[in-house]
Amino acid sequence: MKETETLKQLVLEALKEGVKLYCEKEAHNVSFGDLRIRIEYSREESFGDYSTSFALENSKLLGKKPLDSAALLVGYLQARTDLFEKVDFTSPGFVNFRISSSFLIRFLESTIQKNDIFPKLENPKKVNLEFVSANPTGPLNIVSARAAATGEAFANLLKAVGHSVDKEFYVNDYGNQVFLLGVSTMVRIREILGESSSIQENAEDGRSIEELLSQNVIPAEGYRGDYLKIIANQLLENQNTGKEIKSHLEKKEYSVLAEKCSRWTVESNLVWQKRDLDLFGINFNRFFSETTLHEAGKVLGVLEDLKKSGKIFEEEGKQLFKSEDYGDDKNRVVVRDDGRPTYLLADIAYHNDKISRGYEKIIDIWGPDHHGYIARLAGAVQALGYPKENFQVIIAQQVNLLMAGQKMKMSKRAGEFQTMEDLLGYLGKHAKDVARYFFTMRSLDSPLDFDLDLAKDESDKNPVFYLQYAHARVCSIFREVGTNSDQKALENLEMTEERKRLLFWISRFPEEVLDAAATLEPHRIANYLQNLARAFTQFYITKNNRLKDSDESTRLGLARICQAVRVVLAEGLALLGVSAPERLEKED
Repeated sequence: MKETETLKQLVLEALKEGVKLYCEKEAHNVSFGDLRIRIEYSREESFGDYSTSFALENSKLLGKKPLDSAALLVGYLQARTDLFEKVDFTSPGFVNFRISSSFLIRFLESTIQKNDIFPKLENPKKVNLEFVSANPTGPLNIVSARAAATGEAFANLLKAVGHSVDKEFYVNDYGNQVFLLGVSTMVRIREILGESSSIQENAEDGRSIEELLSQNVIPAEGYRGDYLKIIANQLLENQNTGKEIKSHLEKKEYSVLAEKCSRWTVESNLVWQKRDLDLFGINFNRFFSETTLHEAGKVLGVLEDLKKSGKIFEEEGKQLFKSEDYGDDKNRVVVRDDGRPTYLLADIAYHNDKISRGYEKIIDIWGPDHHGYIARLAGAVQALGYPKENFQVIIAQQVNLLMAGQKMKMSKRAGEFQTMEDLLGYLGKHAKDVARYFFTMRSLDSPLDFDLDLAKDESDKNPVFYLQYAHARVCSIFREVGTNSDQKALENLEMTEERKRLLFWISRFPEEVLDAAATLEPHRIANYLQNLARAFTQFYITKNNRLKDSDESTRLGLARICQAVRVVLAEGLALLGVSAPERLEKED
């Protein structure tokens, strides 16, 4: 299937043909290429399946009143009886299209029934999709869980339309924050061994890091979560690390031990994070370590590449990138006056590494506090010669967990945060399906209220179970009457309104996938599936659609529709990372 072979694109092509005829006969002085021609879904189903505001949007160019242009255009479109059952217009100048049942059946047979559901792009790309990339300083939190679910759905959509996708997790295992993590773990180790400890409340209290290490104090910017106590115990109980720890403590080699604790704690946190991701059904092609960039000299090496582009200058002993040239509010330091590279330079080096690996499209999902970082990194990527349009950053906005209508608080440093593990444990046996769906049913760039009470509800009030019940209901129909169906019987089937509506919603699936992949909006699939399930429910509760009570020809035709519903529900849920069970406790 080519990109244009979705129902919506076929309607658009028919519209363009009609507009060409209109221009030839009614508007000789108007160039076809100057006109804006587009279609959209009708705002109300009673008007039709699709509509166009062509007459309104081009009224000045056409030199006619919108209603007059709409009326004339309808005349040229009505000849397409193979595609349209009805073409009419409504005030103030909309042209409305109703697709014929016979065309919907042919489209269904050429796509869904032939397992050729997903439109394939003519020019697919090699894509690097980076998501989650949580700092290895603690368990994955709820925003990371949202990024994980949505990132996986992005990958599924992109692959469905033909792109090659590598999923990547960037491990920030280098720098001061990692050292502070090690210090925090070391404090917990010394607590277990009987030393007193404290927490620095104010970073401006004047004590140096050496003093804090000596006095067994967690720095103000350190980490306080109880998970560090678990790691500290594990390190002490391990024969090898336990021996090293005690040796360094006896010699009061606190800085050396803190560095080792940094590495050990990062490794432990990564094990936890990978385990949680695995439980959530998220798999990465690669975990990329920031440390490897520094060890290979790539961080300072990319500085030379930026200098060649003329985008680096020196000021007060610092090296700055001219990020103002790319829309940033100021130029950014990439090398400090003591010669140490900033985090930005490491991030530039990381993306330069992605470019060197031949990715034609780079997509990053970042956390809610990184919006201001986009311009500087996007600018650096351009300065390296990478096309602006091929680099995309999407911000995963905050998640508000609601219980009994009240928001729950999150704070990683203080340890008062809800983790992915907490959420999955709370949601129980259906956790993966429910969480994956809830995280993808709203746009990623909007804050999400995650209703824990609704997520725990196993009735069809829960949107996940509503879809799964619909799929299980189709399966139960086939268990009752068998899976035989017939295309000819479908073609001869009387087309009632609920049957036709269901056919239309089934036929929309390929274009919904294409649009969701192009815009990276999996919530469009979630919304579409709800509409499809509602159309099926209306079909199912209508008495003359009961397969077991129908004559053979009618049953075989209805079964053909139900088969397509089952396929689309299963494929759509799979794109979101949700299972489509054949049996549930509630099917009727």
